[in-house]
Amino acid sequence: MLDKLRQFISDVVSPTAPDELIFDDGGYRLAATALLIHVISLDGEPSEVERSKLHKLLETRFDLDSTTAARLIASATLAEGEAVDLYNFTSVIMRSVNEQGRLRIVEMMWELVFADGQVTEFEENVVWRAADLLAVSSRDRVNLKRQVAAQQSETDPAN
Repeated sequence: MLDKLRQFISDVVSPTAPDELIFDDGGYRLAATALLIHVISLDGEPSEVERSKLHKLLETRFDLDSTTAARLIASATLAEGEAVDLYNFTSVIMRSVNEQGRLRIVEMMWELVFADGQVTEFEENVVWRAADLLAVSSRDRVNLKRQVAAQQSETDPAN
């Protein structure tokens, strides 16, 4: 199974990868989306709110149309399903994305954690581990969490 994942990542990053898997030169969008899918899948099947939020984030943050975002989600779901750890995805991101971009990915993770209005310790732990692997400091991770929580309470006063 690990060999399949390595081959999949290699195919995504490779310039000879099939067209349906190419979303950018470094494969970071696929890797980031797989991390995001992992976050919303921690507590079981992702809710409609979480799926919708993921789709919206990908469209706005990665400047994708709806069809391309859906294809990216489908490909990333396959990759995430075969993953044994977060390192396979974070290593691709580390090679391709600068510090500001990595902060944005962690912010997206927090946005998905807060999307359903319930933050579990499993979700917090995954964001912590991913942020650590992405060389995002604890201070930045906590600040991003607070910012997203504040934005969430502004848009949804019931939470």
